[in-house]
Amino acid sequence: MVKNYLHGWLRESGATQPMINDTAVRIRAGFLIAIPLFMAYTLLTAVYGSSWVVTGNAILDTYETDMQGRILYQVEAIRRTFDYSLQSKLLLYALFEMLAGMSERTAIFSPTIWIAHFFSRRHAPVWKPLAPKRFAWAFGATMVTTCLIFFNPDTVAEWINALSRHPLLPTTINYMPRWIPNVLVVLCVGFMWMEAVLGICAGCLLHAGAVRLGWVDEPCEACQQLDFSQANNPVTPSEK
Repeated sequence: MVKNYLHGWLRESGATQPMINDTAVRIRAGFLIAIPLFMAYTLLTAVYGSSWVVTGNAILDTYETDMQGRILYQVEAIRRTFDYSLQSKLLLYALFEMLAGMSERTAIFSPTIWIAHFFSRRHAPVWKPLAPKRFAWAFGATMVTTCLIFFNPDTVAEWINALSRHPLLPTTINYMPRWIPNVLVVLCVGFMWMEAVLGICAGCLLHAGAVRLGWVDEPCEACQQLDFSQANNPVTPSEK
């Protein structure tokens, strides 16, 4: 019953190759874009926000001025600290979502796939090859993993140091440059917006380029102009 219900999301049997409903994929991207948007807000606050917290009750007038005649105040400031537990949980969920849609067996565990299928049920499925989508989601999973490392540098460093038995990474500072997660979040928001609004799969375009260059040995509709009419409408024995 579950497989029949999600048949509008992914079709792995009865076709020449796995196919996926692009309409449902776009709807799902519209929901998942909330996660990178929240991460962008977090990074803006953590990276470009003030490093100190000053309360109004701790500001005292010294009744003195500097050489430019500006009034001097004495303040009690507290160094800001951030708890990224919520962000880490959301990124782990995003990583799960990137991997869940790749097969029929894992798709049934994804809440966003069920929601996307529900909203797309009144529209005719637009079947497209699954291979480029898998490539795109694998690329997305890599970006999510990189952001997880940025938000949990000490935990990752402890794991790597324990496995290597050598202190390869520091555990007291963030060894990942700040520009890396900033760029990845912008790319993620842009790619998901293109998918949801414009129907352009940036990861699929990267897959097409990889196929053209011979880096990936998989069928590619965009770069090989394959005809999937038979996969969309399989011919029954009586119609031959």
